[in-house]
Amino acid sequence: MKSLRNLNQCSGCGRGGELYETCALQDLCLLIDLHHMKIHRKQGTVGIFGTGDFGRSLGLRLLQAGYEVVFGSRDPKNSALVPKGSKVMTHTGAAQMAQVIFIAVQRDYYDFLTSLTPALEGKVLVDISNNLKRGQFPQSNAEYLSSLVPGASVVKGFNTVSAWALQSGALDASRQVLVCGDDPKAKQAVVDIAHSLGLSAQDRGSLGAAGELEDIPLQLFPNWRLPLWVATGLNAFVLLYLLVHDVTYSYVEKGQDNFYRIMISLPNKAFPIVSLTMLALCYLPSILAAILQLHNGTKYKRFPDWLGRWMLCRKQLGLVALALASLHVLFTFVKPIRYYFLHREDTGVIEQIKENITEPFDNTEAWRSDAYKSLGVLGFAMFLLLGITSLPSVSNALNWREFRIVQSKLGHLTLVLCTAHALLYGWDKFLQPDRYHWSTPPAYMLSLVLPCAVLVLKFIFLTPCIGRRVTRIRRGRERPGKSRSEHATVPMDKATSL
Repeated sequence: MKSLRNLNQCSGCGRGGELYETCALQDLCLLIDLHHMKIHRKQGTVGIFGTGDFGRSLGLRLLQAGYEVVFGSRDPKNSALVPKGSKVMTHTGAAQMAQVIFIAVQRDYYDFLTSLTPALEGKVLVDISNNLKRGQFPQSNAEYLSSLVPGASVVKGFNTVSAWALQSGALDASRQVLVCGDDPKAKQAVVDIAHSLGLSAQDRGSLGAAGELEDIPLQLFPNWRLPLWVATGLNAFVLLYLLVHDVTYSYVEKGQDNFYRIMISLPNKAFPIVSLTMLALCYLPSILAAILQLHNGTKYKRFPDWLGRWMLCRKQLGLVALALASLHVLFTFVKPIRYYFLHREDTGVIEQIKENITEPFDNTEAWRSDAYKSLGVLGFAMFLLLGITSLPSVSNALNWREFRIVQSKLGHLTLVLCTAHALLYGWDKFLQPDRYHWSTPPAYMLSLVLPCAVLVLKFIFLTPCIGRRVTRIRRGRERPGKSRSEHATVPMDKATSL
């Protein structure tokens, strides 16, 4: 400690010489000096077997973090691409120098490790490999590696981080490293390396979980498949319905060629119909869950698998619905500049001039038009707020009560506003017989079926006689004659929010 006080200059305040001895911030300055010395100190030697894209990217990040990096290669002389400042040698030489070794080669080439068993005794081997498809091998790559080198401690990790993420400093990509292994000390060594690289680490248990970690990079939007299929199916059905109801009917019965409406008019009707339907689908499963809980008299009975999957993708259903609502808004903005709209407006004015008549102002229509547009704006604003609060950076800043109020109370308010928007848009059209083409109702009526049903059921569950029973069940009470031992516990990933 005395030697630190003889430094030429204080890194904490900038004073030098004898002034450093009398610095009022002396203790703080000493701590800062210690910190600076620690930063520049080498943190240890890490080995990497493999000089591919991931191995080189990882080596560069390790060098920047203060580690000494040694690459093990089949051809040490061919080392032009490795990061400057690292060493390249044979696998045996690299194994002797490093305690933690990253295996950056594919499983098909693990056989060479058997000849290195003596050199790898007591080492920490980090398996970062992934497979091309699920179930490609009977056991995970990490477990296979452990069987090849039984004297080493194998840890599965860094397989969910890409070479691009390492090159970009993990600022624009995933910052989480998932690790699993049977040796706690070996796992902690890998976690410390992840932290030194600016990454967060999560312990996923024993090496038996390696297969699950290896499947994660193979997943392709697992929670988005159902919402996208639902959106695609509903859009296809509604567009076909509109094509028959609005366009084909006019062509067959009236001889009018309105097929140009396929480009803007039909999508501008289909998107809000599907959006409102999918918004209702976000809140229908919670009602179905409450019905099942009332029927069972307990919350400790497992929900059906289809209902569990439905609940898990409600966020994605809502975001797809928001995307469709946004498209509806954009298509509506285009409406005033369409040739059809301009031509119809000009023709109407010319006809009134020719016939010397003026259409009287309809006060009721003015109220209806302004009301449905105002409700549409408010509903879309609430929709956007729901989408913003679903972002991880926003939802993580909310406590459970705040998140529940936003996603449940505000969500139902959004559903009410959007449903009222559709009701006022249709107004009394359902009473006009000429709106029913080939005995089919106007398309807007299709969008009201599910939202109205959800709102009616929600209102029923808000009544004291039913709402209190549901609340008691969700707080753990059970109907007389029911016991927990009769039911399977509801998994956390299948349970509804309470």
